[in-house]
Amino acid sequence: MDITVCIKQVPGTSEVKVDPETGVLQRDGIDSKMNPYDLYAIETALRLKESKGGKVRAVTMGPPQAEQILREAFMMGADEAFLISDRQFAGSDVLATAYTLSQGIMKSGSSDLIICGKQTTDGDTAQVGAEIAEFLNIPHVTNVRSILKTDEESITVEMDMPHTVEIARVLYPCLISVEKGIYQSRLPSYVKKKETVGKPITVLSLKDLPDQGVSRYGLKGSPTQVERIFPPETRDDHEVWSGSSKELTRRLFEKLRDEKLLVQ
Repeated sequence: MDITVCIKQVPGTSEVKVDPETGVLQRDGIDSKMNPYDLYAIETALRLKESKGGKVRAVTMGPPQAEQILREAFMMGADEAFLISDRQFAGSDVLATAYTLSQGIMKSGSSDLIICGKQTTDGDTAQVGAEIAEFLNIPHVTNVRSILKTDEESITVEMDMPHTVEIARVLYPCLISVEKGIYQSRLPSYVKKKETVGKPITVLSLKDLPDQGVSRYGLKGSPTQVERIFPPETRDDHEVWSGSSKELTRRLFEKLRDEKLLVQ
């Protein structure tokens, strides 16, 4: 079974700055990490490989420093890695990101199964996986919480929907987006780190993709216009009260009422 896993490098901190003109996160000079949901996607792929054979290919889109998470994928057990990187891709919204990834996946080789994490911690849209599948014209399911069965033609999964749990059998090639509880992700292996330290990572730029029209990528290919984006406000003010339980109860009630958290 040939499996492609889409992963992403995200800020490792909530203290990020935003470009006031484009609304794009300024990622330079901040700590980064692999998107936590993607760790479960890699684990799912590796377990399928261990039970069914085949190979696991990790694909990411980002600046050159995104190679770091591909090295981490190698340390977990991935066999191949592809970095889709070009200045033309900067500022992509979810649609342009999904299109770029779909083009990179087409270039990297055919896959029976594509696995994505449910969402990313910097965007939280949970749209990219489904959009990749639509661009590739393959079936897809999201919110996958367990793999029930795999055979030569299909995969059967259990989906955690808002009000129901649903079971679907999906024919290959297909894409699934997995929940964080599907498996406990393994830690990177020091042994694999030593084994893969010089392992090549294939870099794909715009000129390497099947569609090289610049209008589909980056800001030009992003129909979403960000009106305003900002880090969440934090409050660290606090009060210390003393008194009897009756007095403290009254003060707490009045505080919640003043903050409009209670309605009389």
